Formats: sequence, C-alpha cells, structure tokens
Amino acid sequence: MSDTPKKYMNPYLAGFFLGFVLLVTIYITGRGLGASGAFKSVVIQTVETVATDHANNTAYYQEFKAQHPEGPMKSWLVFEMLGVLIGAFLSAVVANRVSLKLEKGPGVTNITRIVAAIIGGALFGFGSQLGRGCTSGSALSGMAVMSYGGIITMAAIFGMAYAMAYFFRKLWINKGE
Repeated sequence: MSDTPKKYMNPYLAGFFLGFVLLVTIYITGRGLGASGAFKSVVIQTVETVATDHANNTAYYQEFKAQHPEGPMKSWLVFEMLGVLIGAFLSAVVANRVSLKLEKGPGVTNITRIVAAIIGGALFGFGSQLGRGCTSGSALSGMAVMSYGGIITMAAIFGMAYAMAYFFRKLWINKGE
C-alpha cells in the first residue's frame, strides 16, 4: 500500500451516495438519518447508570423510558452512529488517511483550537436539542421529504456558516500570503 493518501471522493458522487443512503433509510425504517438521538441515548444511559435516583425522579428520564421501554442503547440511532464511526475509520484506513494530527490555521495555538472545538461541539449539541435534531436529521432528512422546517434549517445553517466565515477566515489563512 502506498504511503501517500488517496484523493478524496468526487463531492457530487459522495452527495449522490448520501442521498441514496437517505432514501434507503427512509424506505426501510420510515425515518430519516440523524445523529443527535444516538448521543442523547448515550447520555441518558450514562445518567441512568451513574445517578439512578436522579433518573428515577426526573420527569424527562421517565418520559424517555416510557417511550423506549427496551432501553436507550437499543435505539437504531445508536447502531447507525456505530456504523458511521466504523465506516469512517475503514474509509480512512483504505484511503491511507489515519493519523493523529491537529488541523488548525497558522494564527491559532493548539490549546485555542482544542477549546474552540469543545465549546463548538457543546453549543452544537445544545442547539440540536433545542432544534429537535442535528443537521442530518433536521436539514438533510427534512429537505428529503420537502419539510418547510428542513428547508429553513438548511438555509440557516449555510447562511450562518457564510456569515461566520467572514469573521473567522483570518484564523485559517496564512499571514504570509
């Protein structure tokens, strides 16, 4: 196997495959794709294991338990995310892209990059609960079924990304250019 990484997949072909997977998922399960539900299941299982009394005395956990009597870890979303993680790892191995490196712009320290990633991830997770789903659930799956909310979500995601890119681009651009 060569030491040089393989080129990335054509983005149009990757988009086609993503749409195909979404179509098959809707056909088989009657629901679209989503990731935040899997993380919610893991958090609920953790709380039930670590703080059993709290979980037993909180309405939110009781409601979830009533809706999912088989337990939070039996959710198909958990298995979907395990498949995504395993598939991404195998794809990286095949393309010779497995490495431990911190990608950042020249104007950013390692600590700043790690703290910003953690804060951004936490805000994204919190926002996905407020919005009742992550980008793949709200935007991708919502747009696939022509949901007005899905279209608005996708417009908001791209609009905010373009607006924020203007302010944060200097962190990623080499100052020598």
